[in-house]
Amino acid sequence: MSGTVRVALPASLRLLAKIGSHDDIDLAVHGTISIGAILDLLEQKYPALRGTLRDQASQRRRPFIRFFACQQDVSHQAADEPLPPAIAEGREPFIIIGAIAGG
Repeated sequence: MSGTVRVALPASLRLLAKIGSHDDIDLAVHGTISIGAILDLLEQKYPALRGTLRDQASQRRRPFIRFFACQQDVSHQAADEPLPPAIAEGREPFIIIGAIAGG
C-alpha cells in the first residue's frame, strides 16, 4: 500500500527542522504505511529531526515523544505495523507530539 500521509508536528519540532508553515507535512509513503516508514521519510526530508524522534542506533521512540493516529495513542505500536486506512489515505493526520513532564 502507498499513499500521501499528512503529518502534524509541534512548533518546537517545526522550528528545529526549519519548517515555516503551520500546515501539515505531506509525505508520499511507498509500501506499508507505518510509524517506521513515516519516521524514515521525515528524517530523510528533514535531517535535523534525526535522533530527535527516535534513537538512531536502536530505532526506538524517544521517551517523551508520542504518536497518534485517528485519535489513538499508537506510541507503543510496532514500527512496521500498518497504520489505520484513514492515515494511509490522508483523511486523518499522523500526529507527533512531545509529552510534557513535571510537577
